[in-house]
Amino acid sequence: MKKIIPALTLVMMISSCKNDKTPSSITLATAENQTSQISVPIHQDKNTIKERFSPPENYEWLEEKPDSFGYFIENFQLKPYGSQIIKYDGTPIATQDVHEAVFDIDTGNKDLQQCADAAIRLRAEYLYKAKRFDEIKFHFTSGDLASWNDYKKGIRAFVNGNSVSFRKTAEFDDTYSNFRKYLDLIFNYAGTISLNKETKPVAKTSDLKTGDILITPGSPGHIVFISGVCRNKEGKKLFLLSEGFTPAQSIHLLSNPFDKNISPWYSLDVNSPVTKTARYFFEPTNFRSF
Repeated sequence: MKKIIPALTLVMMISSCKNDKTPSSITLATAENQTSQISVPIHQDKNTIKERFSPPENYEWLEEKPDSFGYFIENFQLKPYGSQIIKYDGTPIATQDVHEAVFDIDTGNKDLQQCADAAIRLRAEYLYKAKRFDEIKFHFTSGDLASWNDYKKGIRAFVNGNSVSFRKTAEFDDTYSNFRKYLDLIFNYAGTISLNKETKPVAKTSDLKTGDILITPGSPGHIVFISGVCRNKEGKKLFLLSEGFTPAQSIHLLSNPFDKNISPWYSLDVNSPVTKTARYFFEPTNFRSF
């Protein structure tokens, strides 16, 4: 399902996760050969990211403040270990061998919650749970800003040719079910381009934290987000990475087919010319923070 946008922004808006940088055949073969050799213990009976994934030897989880976005992600409920990645239509995707966890959160029943949308979804859910309603607002690729505060008051977006207008057409409704409708609106009109513009660059690897995103904005583009950080005594950090994908599917935590000794953890560098993840190569590397 294509995202609907004003005509002048159509070329920019088609920002699905499909990309010729997706290392499908090579990566999948590598992952298949290395899965049985992973040396970092995974506690399959645990149901949060922090509980399920131990850091590699000599590393410790980096503690997050209880009210932070990072804490929200690291303590997010997961589906039972071994759960498949499921598309919006209820069917499993073909690639089931490069993830180690599936987030226990709905995908919706339309092809909307794709890669950028997965990061938006978790950020919005965090702000909603924290009752930080004034901060729940995202730009469309056209540049127009849509806020939850306006949406719950009944204000809706209308596209007319090359313009977007907003007017009140519904009654006040601040229920969670209406909040999900608001998110579907954002998923339909936002993408990698808009999310890249409303986040800030991360200049140093040492500054990377849970909740930061790695993004290729464009048409097509992709996003993964950091879902855990550990550190050794020398200060070196390792990271867990998660993503959504296209077609819309379960948000999932990736394995690391490129370094079996630390999988599913990744060693990252903000200055690297390319960052390889299990289902996508980011070139150039572009880390950003909410």
